[in-house]
Amino acid sequence: MTQAPIARFTRLRHATFTSPDPERLLDYYRGVIGLGLVGRDGGRLFLANDSEQLSLVIEPGDAELKSIAFEISPDAQLESLGAALKQADLRPELHSDPLPGVSRLLSFSDPEGTRFELIQGWTPTPAQERIGGFAVAKLGHVALRTPDPKAASEFYASVMGLRVSDWIEDRFVFMRSGFEHHTLNFARAPVRGLHHFAFELRGPDHMHRACDHLARHKLPVLWGPVRHGPGHNTAIYHRNPDGHLVELFCDLDRMTDEALGYFDPRPWHRDRPQRPKVWVGLPRDVWGMPPSPECTEFAR
Repeated sequence: MTQAPIARFTRLRHATFTSPDPERLLDYYRGVIGLGLVGRDGGRLFLANDSEQLSLVIEPGDAELKSIAFEISPDAQLESLGAALKQADLRPELHSDPLPGVSRLLSFSDPEGTRFELIQGWTPTPAQERIGGFAVAKLGHVALRTPDPKAASEFYASVMGLRVSDWIEDRFVFMRSGFEHHTLNFARAPVRGLHHFAFELRGPDHMHRACDHLARHKLPVLWGPVRHGPGHNTAIYHRNPDGHLVELFCDLDRMTDEALGYFDPRPWHRDRPQRPKVWVGLPRDVWGMPPSPECTEFAR
């Protein structure tokens, strides 16, 4: 009998980054991405999207990803989850009133040392200012580097209830927590670290606006627009002021009924129906140019 996961991830909520220049990063997220400042707590900055939901936390430090937060079922008991995570040697910690809109969270470290936060419910956290930029809809997914994508995928499937949506050969795995094609990815690399993270745009018309807006801010598009194969999202990539690779996307595949086992049909799918699979060889993308040399994370 398959053992139930300790805690089932549902929705990706927010991510926390450290930055050597938080104010410069704040200007970028306000003016380019379209998040608004909710408040400050010492050196910490809290940013929300236009739906009044916390999207990013920025803290002083080296330019690194600090943690990733997922929402879990309101029926789960955090104390019981903490005990199970402790038994699994994942170093859980329970926090009260840690963030705007969040009353409690349970954090833990995965086997490779990445910190995750489990959150139940939220209250609105409206920005204290008019949101500009192209006002992204939400934080869509986070991709991590790892020496062993297969081991990472097995851990998050068995412990956190994620499902594999697609593989690119044996080196890049896409995992879903809900009906969207991916919220957490793992790419083969020598050491654990951030690969890229992505914001969802409101629709295809915002993709055009996003390209123009990046050009206006002298942020070169390193790849795209491109229609990917795995996930079939339309995407563009650039780097933020701290050098992290940022994807902007729309039209991501969805599997609204897990029992059916295939993604909702779209005209650009190659397989009918489109089921989770291993993608091998080139071209994988439906259309679009290969990534530029500066976009080394996607070198082919």
